[in-house]
Amino acid sequence: MDYKSTLNMLKTDFPMRAGLPQREPGFLEQWYAEKIYEKMMEKNEGKPLFVLHDGPPYANGGIHLGTAMNKVLKDFIVKYKNMTGFKSPYVPGWDTHGLPTELKARKKAGISADSTISDVELRKICRDFAHRYIDEQRNQFKRLGVLGEWENPYITLTPDFEEEQIKVFSEMAQKGYIYKGLKPVYWCSDCNTALAEAEIEYQDDPCYSIYVKFNVKDDKGVLAALGADVAKTSFVIWTTTTWTLPGNLAICVGPRFEYALIKCEDEYFVMASELCEQAMAEYGKEYEIIATVKGSELEYISCQHPFLDRESPVIVGEHVTLESGTGCVHTAPGFGVEDFEVCKNYPEIGIVVPVNDKGVLTSEAGQFAGLTTDEANKAIAAYLEEQGNLFALKKIVHQYPHCWRCKEPILFRATSQWFCSVDDFKEAACAAADTVKWYPGWGLERIKNMIRERKDWCISRQRKWGVPIPVFYCDECGKEIIDKDLMANVSAIFGKEGSDAWYSHEADYFMPADYQCPHCGASGGFSKEKDIMDVWFDSGSSHRAVCKNREYLKWPCDVYLEGADQYRGWFQSSMLTSVATTGQAPYKEVITHGWVVDGNGRQMHKSLGNGIAPEEVIKQYGADILRLWVASSDYHADVRISPDILKQLSEIYRKIRNTACFILGNISDFDPNTDMVEEAELEEIDKWALSSLNTLIKNVRASYDKYEYHTIFHAVHNFCVLDMSNFYLDVLKDRLYVEKADSATRRAAQTTIYKILDALCLLITPILAFTADEIWKAMPHDASRDASSPLLNDIPEAVAIEAEFIAKWDCIHAIRDDVNKALEEARNAKVIGKSLEAKIVLHAEGELLAFLQENVQKLPASFIVSQVEIEQGSGAFTGDVEGLGITVKKADGQKCARCWSYSESVGSNPAHPEICDRCVGILGE
Repeated sequence: MDYKSTLNMLKTDFPMRAGLPQREPGFLEQWYAEKIYEKMMEKNEGKPLFVLHDGPPYANGGIHLGTAMNKVLKDFIVKYKNMTGFKSPYVPGWDTHGLPTELKARKKAGISADSTISDVELRKICRDFAHRYIDEQRNQFKRLGVLGEWENPYITLTPDFEEEQIKVFSEMAQKGYIYKGLKPVYWCSDCNTALAEAEIEYQDDPCYSIYVKFNVKDDKGVLAALGADVAKTSFVIWTTTTWTLPGNLAICVGPRFEYALIKCEDEYFVMASELCEQAMAEYGKEYEIIATVKGSELEYISCQHPFLDRESPVIVGEHVTLESGTGCVHTAPGFGVEDFEVCKNYPEIGIVVPVNDKGVLTSEAGQFAGLTTDEANKAIAAYLEEQGNLFALKKIVHQYPHCWRCKEPILFRATSQWFCSVDDFKEAACAAADTVKWYPGWGLERIKNMIRERKDWCISRQRKWGVPIPVFYCDECGKEIIDKDLMANVSAIFGKEGSDAWYSHEADYFMPADYQCPHCGASGGFSKEKDIMDVWFDSGSSHRAVCKNREYLKWPCDVYLEGADQYRGWFQSSMLTSVATTGQAPYKEVITHGWVVDGNGRQMHKSLGNGIAPEEVIKQYGADILRLWVASSDYHADVRISPDILKQLSEIYRKIRNTACFILGNISDFDPNTDMVEEAELEEIDKWALSSLNTLIKNVRASYDKYEYHTIFHAVHNFCVLDMSNFYLDVLKDRLYVEKADSATRRAAQTTIYKILDALCLLITPILAFTADEIWKAMPHDASRDASSPLLNDIPEAVAIEAEFIAKWDCIHAIRDDVNKALEEARNAKVIGKSLEAKIVLHAEGELLAFLQENVQKLPASFIVSQVEIEQGSGAFTGDVEGLGITVKKADGQKCARCWSYSESVGSNPAHPEICDRCVGILGE
């Protein structure tokens, strides 16, 4: 007889080979055809709102792995919340203004800076360019399996967004936080615009540190009294930016520091006592300190500029440190914030900015006019040496700020800009940060430190593609007009026409017919501000334009999730605009992720050839493997990716998929609506499996709640491999294959694995979006489930399990692990082949012996052996279970041709001489 045909063999159309790259697009098409996202929103209507506000990526290129990771992490959160008692809409967004888009749009359209083109034409090119990349990125994000309002996103160039942004600006202006002033700002001469702190990257920059003599012109009697020949005395300054020397207007000393008067040959030098040894070592000559003096006593000594007809007075400032240099700080208020601030205490000093917006020295630089800053570095140093004013020169490498777009070194340059005075509300902003939960926890101090260190936020940019600053000027008196009603007009017009209206109409279009200048009373003759707002003001207003203005969302939102660089960027700009206008934070939680790096921890660059594009991963492995990579990583730190890592993840994915495939193959004849058995009818090992599932549910939900996806990854993998494949499902094969199809014991097993697959599928749905949907559609469902999509069902909650029962089966599991080791030794020694060829004799004493005797009937199936006997004493093998000995013997009897167990009953039935009594009974039922 063909006994194999009497077994319950696996039956499923669920393929072992996933074929994700080929199959996933079909799932995507189905999701959108069936409007799964919309159905999810309908299902959760009336539930508490949970809103993740999307940080908008720039629409100026395709996505990269960092962008992909960001969007997938957000998708994890949104899907989980929608499956656990919340309504969690997801509105994706795009940042579209600013220089990155303008430069790329110009390049693509072949428009140089000198091209003749109207502002409106240029803005149309930029808008079309941004929309093209929005469409490209939208499709790339959707391919990742991310669901949301893709046809109703927020975009910073839409009229409704710009209308609200002007309102935010207006409210801040009415509170006095917005002002125009001349201050040193980060200036990119290549991009020809001011930059915000968030647009700066620090890079190693080789340069020459230079020590320069400033000859004393009038010592006010101080140095002469200490023994100096004033005609031969110099203050020695130190700088790493030689090109800024034409802007020098003073020398700053620390008022509380001690300064040395040094005699070297026939010259005298003044520098800080703590730094003179190092500085004189660079000079390379013998010297002696003949006197010391407090920095405060040097104030108002006058020095001669080394190459310009200008005096440089000695002033005092608390910002002076003794970390490097000479303690005599070269002070150029047109080129440094601290210099600018300290010179406010000396109004007679004034300010000069002898470098233009192209990075070229002006006539105020004297003989060096017309040189670029780089050219001036060399020319000035050479001239100082020629004139005998070069004290020392040394080549160093230091961290210097560069523009994040063009990667060129920036200038600190005083220009007339619009600022937001962070100083006016920074304590309120820090207090608001205290109300937010930060992941990781260090985020709180990081954001507070950055806010505290900031005095102003430069919000103006000298470009055309952006939201205009809604300020007017009176042609008669030249003063700026910051008017609440005028800004309300601008906001309303932008809401109808968009911000192109600023460039399409004259100033009077936005003003009442009888408007008069509030400063001089002039009627008529007004012009518009030409600068646009910093893009961080755009995105920093999104919490208002999106969360507050869309009635189905809420403000403040629940969570922001972005990269660690956003403490300088979006996290901060959102906090500042929110606190300035409302007094509170715009978010309740902030989550930070790191950078994506290669397998060796290096940043990815084209020049290194170590970059991996998301589409490459999807093409080879599928989006679910990329999503699994995101889940597997402790994303708060830098996240590694490489072909080896992806290959390993594919193997782990296969084990999870195989678990599902095995269960699906064994419930093909199971209808949970009619075949499910009550819990009381389950066998003990089934209850143990459900208790393990319960532990998984508890741990996974807790990890989702804490946004710790790597712990979910490990928990699910361990459950599938250790608890299921290596134990429970392995043990279960006998009942599933051998017992009668509709027997109580097989239905109990099917009930258990159905519940396991049902819960496991829902648990992994937020992470393995495509695979979970494939499993869900391949399995049967009870009447309580929505069979169309796992997303339309709730993730199960954990229930209480009796600890004593769990401990009992944990002990059996541990004993099984030792038995497996003993079986392996016996297999290597050729005592047995398959485990069913074995009889296990367990040796123990006391409580363990009693435990084994009490549970002996459960052990053969648990060990997948034919027989188990219990004896006192010791065995041939000992493992990890204390007091347990194991002896492996050949099983008694013969092998059953149907169940493959060994039994002395094989051959006892003439009608079926090849099978055991148990199988005879099954066939006879």
